[in-house]
Amino acid sequence: MRLDKYLKNSRIIKRRTVAKDACEQGRVSVNGRIAKPGQELKIGDLIEITFGTKELKVKVVSMPENVRKDDAQELYEVIN
Repeated sequence: MRLDKYLKNSRIIKRRTVAKDACEQGRVSVNGRIAKPGQELKIGDLIEITFGTKELKVKVVSMPENVRKDDAQELYEVIN
């Protein structure tokens, strides 16, 4: 699954266009490397996102195509 689509489906970032912009600005990295919006993700990948002064690290747990809002948090595991 594409990185920008995953960020939107998991509700980490609200809109796919916003996720795409964050990737293009270099604020998203996958496994320690700056990521492009079209990068393919695998289960177990580590995603780091910078939101202003805050940083979020998550591990990809699952990647279904369609997700209900209530189940979105089950797609990833937050790492501190």
